[in-house]
Amino acid sequence: MKRTLAVVVSAAALLLSACGSSDSLGGGEDSGSGGGQIVVGSADFSENKILAEIYAGALRNAGLDATTKQNIGAREVVVTALQDGSLGVVPEYSGNLLTFFDKANELTTSEEVYAALGEKTPDGLTVLDKAEAEDKDVLVVTRETAATGIASIEDLAPRCGEFVIGAAGEWETRWKDELAELYGCTFKEFKATDAGGPITVDALKNGESQVANLFTTSADIAANDFVQLADPKNMYPAQNVVPLVRDAAVNDRGRAALNEVSAALTTENLAELVKRVDVDKETPADVAANFLQQNGI
Repeated sequence: MKRTLAVVVSAAALLLSACGSSDSLGGGEDSGSGGGQIVVGSADFSENKILAEIYAGALRNAGLDATTKQNIGAREVVVTALQDGSLGVVPEYSGNLLTFFDKANELTTSEEVYAALGEKTPDGLTVLDKAEAEDKDVLVVTRETAATGIASIEDLAPRCGEFVIGAAGEWETRWKDELAELYGCTFKEFKATDAGGPITVDALKNGESQVANLFTTSADIAANDFVQLADPKNMYPAQNVVPLVRDAAVNDRGRAALNEVSAALTTENLAELVKRVDVDKETPADVAANFLQQNGI
């Protein structure tokens, strides 16, 4: 079910009207030599905005001219903007990006997904080093439920018939049968909530559900002392954070800087960055600058 870049027609129109020519967002073809501005785009959620600010800051610290263009919208629009020169870099997620380029893809493990992504990415675009950090679907339970001996989906499976799961409406269509096939888990009831948002969280906290589908970098997991269940059979595909770059936009110095970022990003520290924005109300730019300073990038 993984959180996706929302398909919003108005967002596409806004981006296209804002970039009538390939260099209106600063992404000219000469930027491969370091002489042009590199525009780093983001989707419309906190984590992606933070990553875009981190990428842009790392590029600037490497001596390149970089800026951000936030809240762009659908993945279709983002990829088109990379290809037409409006954008130079975007933070992406390996599993969803692979499925975008290869609709028949059924790979799930981190290494398999990343290797296939390198083969399926269109000419003119490149996926740089993947981070350890993943923002992927995860089943979570309360600390009290976990204390009854449930640490993984395998542990959960024999007891699924006792529990209600809360998740976004599309979860039932996408994952119900997969969960039954892989783990033999069929829940007592499916409760349609939202995509890892406050309705899902409140349902789990209030006992309306005993299992919830959230995302691994959600600030709500630590804030509520929820326990993430291991997925040993890789039902949910890998979603490693990766920089997707337009080849002509980013030179070797810039690529090295972005790879440094990937080397420093973990799921844990990315979740903390998201918490600082969503819970502590810091700005993505300030959080990104602090991350770069702490990691010497």
